[in-house]
Amino acid sequence: MATIILFAPLIGAIICGFGWRLIGERAGQVITTAMVFLAAALSWYIFLTFNGETQQIVLMRWIESGTLGSEWAIRLDRLTAIMLVVVNTVSALVHLYSFGYMAHDENWHEGEHYKARFFAYLSFFTFAMLMLVTADNLVQMFFGWEGVGVASYLLIGFYYRKPSANAAAIKAFVVNRVGDFGFALGIFALYYLTDSIRFDDVFAAAPTLAETNLTFLWADWNAANLIGVLLFIGAMGKSAQLILHTWLPDAMEGPTPVSALIHAATMVTAGVFLVCRMSPLYEYAPEASAFITVLGATTAFFAATVGLVQNDIKRVIAYSTCSQLGYMFVAAGVGVYSVAMFHLFTHAFFKAMLFLGAGSVITATHHEQDMRFYGGLRKKIPLTFWAMMIGTLAITGVGIPLTHYGFAGFLSKDAVIESAWVGSSYAFWLLVVAACMTSFYSWRLMFMTFYGESRAHANGHGNDDHHGAVHDANGHDAHAHEPHESPMVMLIPLGVLALGAVFSGMLWYKVFFGEEIAVRDWFGMEAAAAHGEAQTGTAAATETHGDTAATEAAPVEGTGVATEAAPVEPAATEAAPAEDHAATDAAVEGHATSGVAPKGAILMLPFTPEEQAVVDTRLDADKAAKAEHAPTTMINAAHVVPAWVKVSPFVAMLIGFALAWLFYIKDPSLPRRLATQQRPLYLFLLNKWYFDELYDVIFVRPAIWLGGFLWKKGDGNVIDGSLNGVALGIIPFFTRLAGRAQSGYLFHYAFAMVLGIVILVTWMTLFGGAK
Repeated sequence: MATIILFAPLIGAIICGFGWRLIGERAGQVITTAMVFLAAALSWYIFLTFNGETQQIVLMRWIESGTLGSEWAIRLDRLTAIMLVVVNTVSALVHLYSFGYMAHDENWHEGEHYKARFFAYLSFFTFAMLMLVTADNLVQMFFGWEGVGVASYLLIGFYYRKPSANAAAIKAFVVNRVGDFGFALGIFALYYLTDSIRFDDVFAAAPTLAETNLTFLWADWNAANLIGVLLFIGAMGKSAQLILHTWLPDAMEGPTPVSALIHAATMVTAGVFLVCRMSPLYEYAPEASAFITVLGATTAFFAATVGLVQNDIKRVIAYSTCSQLGYMFVAAGVGVYSVAMFHLFTHAFFKAMLFLGAGSVITATHHEQDMRFYGGLRKKIPLTFWAMMIGTLAITGVGIPLTHYGFAGFLSKDAVIESAWVGSSYAFWLLVVAACMTSFYSWRLMFMTFYGESRAHANGHGNDDHHGAVHDANGHDAHAHEPHESPMVMLIPLGVLALGAVFSGMLWYKVFFGEEIAVRDWFGMEAAAAHGEAQTGTAAATETHGDTAATEAAPVEGTGVATEAAPVEPAATEAAPAEDHAATDAAVEGHATSGVAPKGAILMLPFTPEEQAVVDTRLDADKAAKAEHAPTTMINAAHVVPAWVKVSPFVAMLIGFALAWLFYIKDPSLPRRLATQQRPLYLFLLNKWYFDELYDVIFVRPAIWLGGFLWKKGDGNVIDGSLNGVALGIIPFFTRLAGRAQSGYLFHYAFAMVLGIVILVTWMTLFGGAK
């Protein structure tokens, strides 16, 4: 069944992409959509019936070179089951939605065929994403990782006649290459230290990595922390976190279904999935986890501030995505990986629905994307309005405080914030402020789009959006046309996603963030006691889940990398029983090897004594002591936080809603007056904190200058100059010299022959046979 899920989208992509001329475009669209719907149905069956036991389904032998061995295998565990549902459900609905959205695309001329290519790209992306989430080793994951990068490049640049779309596609590709380089370095380091790229081997070696040091960039680093940061750099690029985030807003140049599939529910969540998949490593890398927490919280805050002032409806939702991804990374960074996956799961439904709803609005308004020219649409496109309303209620976190009843975002986002309060005060306060801003820009979008009077005729300029100009073939203003509701083929996906946005949080709250026993059982983890024993066995060596071992670095010849505690001696881990899945107990040629990986899709270790002391000071000790399960783990501690912590996201949501109502319903002139009074701040946010301009100065212009220098001086003067100098200078000189010797006089030729004989005889006499 898992094999069918994996290959069904690929088969559809091949048939549609290469065979549409034989079967027709419409048949190709139907086949790709049917294949993805088949995969989605089977994914839900696995998700609902999976027993939590990790399975490995080997498809073929793949890479065997020296000690490197890897199969092409499907790793089926709870993480995989969750991602299969997310990827295939959203992809299937996007395929269906695209039947209506891509029916008449003004970027293509009459008679041009583009639909088969679009659907083939969508299905190929789905296959690549499935390759990523089902991977059983890091090389297979990297294959899928690069596959979704190629597919996103093709889809973002789908309108290849538009320079802006081409530039956005290249930007996404280049920025992600920066992150992928860090990901590749992390894979190299893991193979170098563990002699394997299989997840089970890497996870089993994690405690030993925490005791090992690496010399990297002329400094000594703890191996677990260094590898954790390198892997996270890959996640930063794919999931558009601060510093490597600049590609995501520009990626809105692609068709709206692409934004819903790639930039809301699937590819951008690959980084979160990577961190959760590698949780057995991050549990022994506290500094790397702290870095993830800080950067995730900062990204959530940054993206929310930028979203406050954006006018393009898709860019508002894009920055919302960037911000929500920050929430997921905070949950993963503080060690509650189940909550990170919970928010990933619920976010897929309401964010895909918001993007598809925005596409419905764009279609209704004749491809206008600027919200300043919307207004009063709720009565003209009521079904789209209610879909967007449900998505907004979900993302802003509407629910009944201190209960488990509410929209999907209410439960998952509050779980993140409660966990952040235990793990990081910095992250907690930034996330609460970001929740307030999320509410403001979400309701701002609703009020500007669906309420008030229509402002369509205020747009006196042509619209350079992704579907062409706003004037029809007769030169009439397209905005004068009455907005219309989207066809049913576009509304059905909105309705299905609305169900997920309403109910997914309440239905699966207990298994993602309920009692620890239920969470551990659902994810197939061992009881906390087993990990506690294992940790006690290695506490003397690792202290806080793996501090640096105080041993001298021993360089490994020919690698340029020095390792501490390499080779790893059995004595270092003999205190830990093998059945407790603790540290490794052998060493082979300087590579750390190990026995058994921890059970379950994720790993959550109990607090160390130092961490327990910190948590006890943050929590009410009496309340914690009276709790049914004492807070010895992060997920338990998050349940006994003070009531004001649990209510704070709801209060932040109400403040954001009230401000949006004040600004855009009660006094619509207020935003303009405030922007005028606070002009520098407004421009700072409107220009996205000037990251693009900063990168232009630091990276782009120097790269262009260096390219121009190498082109003109290196290629032009040196290479071309050398070749041209030889061709036009040296060779003609000798040619002219030889030409003078060809005088035509017989005595000149006779003299040359005699001179040659004399030279030959002289040389033979002095250096040749005469001796």
